[in-house]
Amino acid sequence: MNNTGAVNATPSSQALHYRNFTAADIPTAHTLSMVCGWPHRPEDWQFAAEQGTGFAAEENGVVIGTALCWKYGTERGSLGLVIVSPEHQGRGIGRKLMESLLEELGPRITFLHATPAGRPLYEKLGFNVCDTLQQFQGNVGETLPVTLPDGERLRAATTADFPTLIELATRASGLERKTMLSALLEMGENVVLERDGEIIGFSNLRRFGRGLVIGPMVAMRSPDDLRAKALIGYWLNSREGQFIRIDVPSGSSLADWLVAQGMKCVDTSVKMVRNAPAAAHQGAPDPVYRLYGLVSQAMF
Repeated sequence: MNNTGAVNATPSSQALHYRNFTAADIPTAHTLSMVCGWPHRPEDWQFAAEQGTGFAAEENGVVIGTALCWKYGTERGSLGLVIVSPEHQGRGIGRKLMESLLEELGPRITFLHATPAGRPLYEKLGFNVCDTLQQFQGNVGETLPVTLPDGERLRAATTADFPTLIELATRASGLERKTMLSALLEMGENVVLERDGEIIGFSNLRRFGRGLVIGPMVAMRSPDDLRAKALIGYWLNSREGQFIRIDVPSGSSLADWLVAQGMKCVDTSVKMVRNAPAAAHQGAPDPVYRLYGLVSQAMF
């Protein structure tokens, strides 16, 4: 995890101070997220912290707030896992943590997915809504088969495929993905979609939260999003009864199909952007390859 130094407290709040988030904070951060009803495991916090930079609000030796951010090259970033203990909300702690993140990210075009509770603060800090996201999850039921066109097939990915998968993820998300995807591809299972020997899509499956998460998932656009459905179906097959989640950006036709597989849309959140016009970041950034499933709502 990258650290940049402590954040000074104001003279009027000597017992409350802000500092870098460290690995030692993960157990407390996990407890805070459980209080909020978030499903993150300690291992999920660890991965997020290793990939980014964070700050903690500490009072009398107890962590009462967290906030993390991630840098994608020199021009873009995202932030998330912004939590303040319920009994300490209303004291400006969340705003101070956000300001620390924004100072860390500097002029980068910065994205986040907002909860209803957090959106008013983010708007005050210069974020504007540019898109939406639907969260689907549930225990897998009987899955419907997906038939790919002639010449297209699914196969397990190999390490030799990883550079291509990173390139596709970068293209489809508009974010530099080398560091984060290299780690994700090593820790999860991966499947690629080929057309006449050329990789035109992939998806990753890994442990997260209450069960498994599919994402990132990238595919060349196709009628009825058939390729994306095939990449999801690959993981749903033979996993009846297992809990799976997928976070789907707006604009695809996956919603009804996912419901037919036994999954439910449990939440819709807004995507927000800062340091750039919202209109410039509506919809998918690439005309050929589309991001159908996120790494996570915080890390995209």
